[in-house]
Amino acid sequence: MVWKPHVTVAAIIEREQRFLLVEETTPYGLQFNQPAGHLEENEDLFAAVKREVLEETAWHFTPEYVSGVHLWRRNPDSPTFVRFCFVGECYDHQPAQALDDGIVATHWLTRDEIATKPLRSPLVLTSIDDYLNGQRYPLSLLQSFLDYA
Repeated sequence: MVWKPHVTVAAIIEREQRFLLVEETTPYGLQFNQPAGHLEENEDLFAAVKREVLEETAWHFTPEYVSGVHLWRRNPDSPTFVRFCFVGECYDHQPAQALDDGIVATHWLTRDEIATKPLRSPLVLTSIDDYLNGQRYPLSLLQSFLDYA
């Protein structure tokens, strides 16, 4: 069997010291996460994070910075994830839009409120703390060469 990590993207979106999170159904029950998901075929990381935010929150998203790249695995028998976390702004909310399967609700929560919730992974709070500590890298750090000869 060929081992391959899952490539995922996540978005940190802050307004007035509150962060946009999704409440979602998981194998472990209802949990909270940043808008996040898997990179799809023929998609770059920027398109992936914009799509995931729109699908999961009904907000359009513009990434402004990279806040971190994390390698995570729950335990040795679990899948491994490489997660690219973006910081940016959302705009043009589409409240009539249906949210992705499994998304129960969206919430604007403070960091302290987030710390009390059941989180999808430890990366949720880790990436928020990185952001609050000023960790930001330019988007030019990430380059795509799809279909580039």
